[in-house]
Amino acid sequence: MIGTRVTLRLRMSAHDAHYAGELVDGARMLALFGDLATELLIRLDGDEGLFRAYETVEFLAPVFAGDYIEASAELVAVGNTSRKIRFEARKVIANLRAPGLAASASEVLGEPIVVARAVGTCVTPKEMQRRPRELYMPGLPAGPAPSPDAIVTPDVAFGSEELILTAAIVGAELTRAQTPHLPITPQEVADEAARCREAGAAVIHLHVRAADGSNTQSSARFAEVIEAIRKKCDCIIQPTTGGAVGMSIDERSGPLACKPEMATLNCGTINFGDDVFVNSRPDIRQLAAKLRAAGAMPELECYEVGHVEEALALAAEGVLGKPMHFQFVLGVKGAIPAREDVVHYLRSLVPADATWAVAATGRFQQPMTELAMRLGGHARVGLEDNIFLSKGVLSDGSAPLVARAAAYARSIGRTPVDPQRARQLLGLGK
Repeated sequence: MIGTRVTLRLRMSAHDAHYAGELVDGARMLALFGDLATELLIRLDGDEGLFRAYETVEFLAPVFAGDYIEASAELVAVGNTSRKIRFEARKVIANLRAPGLAASASEVLGEPIVVARAVGTCVTPKEMQRRPRELYMPGLPAGPAPSPDAIVTPDVAFGSEELILTAAIVGAELTRAQTPHLPITPQEVADEAARCREAGAAVIHLHVRAADGSNTQSSARFAEVIEAIRKKCDCIIQPTTGGAVGMSIDERSGPLACKPEMATLNCGTINFGDDVFVNSRPDIRQLAAKLRAAGAMPELECYEVGHVEEALALAAEGVLGKPMHFQFVLGVKGAIPAREDVVHYLRSLVPADATWAVAATGRFQQPMTELAMRLGGHARVGLEDNIFLSKGVLSDGSAPLVARAAAYARSIGRTPVDPQRARQLLGLGK
């Protein structure tokens, strides 16, 4: 039953338009969600049931008369009488409404726009439940069995209800020209770290910039920024030792002079866009030794399947200690793609006593983040990996991306933890 989905598609008419004769109000989306919930309850219980309450409702993009909306509902939890349902509405055809075009001009969207999301609970009283649970009516025509990502309460073998969110708030490649909200000065970085902490982040993945905005691995600059962050919030600070393409090991290890609790360790060489990010096996061992000397737990950044295997081999040799924390970085051009099957396979390689998280680039960030949460993993979000929100508007920093991820986590029964609990889950200090 869990994972059963129903979908409908319809065109918004002039009758649906409520504001200025064109804009459709949000209540219309909720009415669609109500119809979908009714169908799910009929298939499950043989009764229309009652809609009890919405836990969350988000209106993410405008809907106009002439737009085609595809709405879906997925059953995510079943109690004795309660049925928890996740809803999503997407715009698949848009009336263009552009100067110089006819009023009837429309376009099929190559990538649908999510216009609304919600999570709600319906109730079917026991005396109204006509159908035994094992005989519920599936959607017709019959489709494939629900995939593992439909199980929203993670199995204890794959994770826990607790979630560690990491915010990547600066990045090595971004410029102020790309986003005016990029934090550069120590105070700007500290303020953004505090905003992300309030939004649900427990870890700050940290690059720093020189005063002119250029990327740097200067230990002095890291010291300034880390001190500023520590004055503002209690997040785990995780500086990068990745640096930029072509940096020496000594340059890349600059932030370790600050004695951070964690730091990144890139586990192999990759094509990085049009460049090559070289991490030879001797380099990895040398950096691992530097992290151990600094007392920093490695965050094992894996851009390829072979990087996971390399980390496991280093652990077997005693070069890396335990516990281990893997970070799967997906969607970098030239490296492993951001796909569901990739996450399933990478997760299968991770030892049972290790933790893992996903960071995905660009438009892949949100779906891969949500997939990781459903599979029991942790997640990294922020401007470093994605300077745009899903609706195509420049973000006002990383905090909104953290808040969106935290809201989704809570909607599926996972709880973003505070930094102190994250330290315990990661095994820092052991």
